[in-house]
Order: sequence, then C-alpha cells, then structure tokens
Amino acid sequence: MKFRVNEYDRPVMRTMLSVNEKDQSLTFTSNIPEGAYMGLIRANVDRLIGGAEDSAKTAFINNIKPELAILISCVGRRLVLKQLVEEEVAAVKEVTGKKSIITSFYSYGKIAPFGEFSPCELHNQTMTITTFTEC
Repeated sequence: MKFRVNEYDRPVMRTMLSVNEKDQSLTFTSNIPEGAYMGLIRANVDRLIGGAEDSAKTAFINNIKPELAILISCVGRRLVLKQLVEEEVAAVKEVTGKKSIITSFYSYGKIAPFGEFSPCELHNQTMTITTFTEC
C-alpha cells in the first residue's frame, strides 16, 4: 500500500501484514494517519530488481567503484521476490563490480528523508545501499 497525508505529499510505502474480514480491517507495519489517501499497488519483480540496480548506480560518487556495499532490503520485498532475492543482489553486484564486497540483510523498514529537505519517515518496500571506498 502507499499513502499520503494530503494530496500534495509524496507517497510513502507500507507493507500490509494481514486482512481481517470479520472486522473489515487491514494491519500494516506502521501507523497510517487517519484521513490519509491510500492506494493499492501491485508488485512487479522485474521492476523491484531493476530498482535495486538503479539504486546501485546512483550510489556512486564520481563513478568510483565501492570496495564495500551494504544492502538493506525490506522484508516485504523478500515476500514478493521469494527465490528471486538472489537476482536483486546479483543486479547490484553487476553494477558495483567483481572486486566489491557485498553484505546484506533484511529489515522491517528504514527511517529516512524522501529528499534533501524533507522530514524523516518510515519507509517499507525499499532497498538502501551504503557504499564505502578508501580515498
């Protein structure tokens, strides 16, 4: 699911954990403000893997290949990708190069800004890449 507090905000992703048909309610990984605009999304494994590759490309500064890359992927992505999770890491490895060491783990979300001057928010369904290179 994606939501925005008002029609002008950028949407923030939330992983849906369960559906309660008796109560007609949905349970998410985090609170969603009352009155928020909600939208259903449909995951596409090719776009998820392509997004990881694009993130790896934007992680480079001055086209310097990293010596170490730490990948933090949302567990919601793992639920969608299933056995294709290796493809996500392989797409990043192809961009970072054979000499880069990659380590990764799953989280239940990340707290980060959406842009340079935006407030920090909890994001789900995302992958963050932190790279290290000795200068």
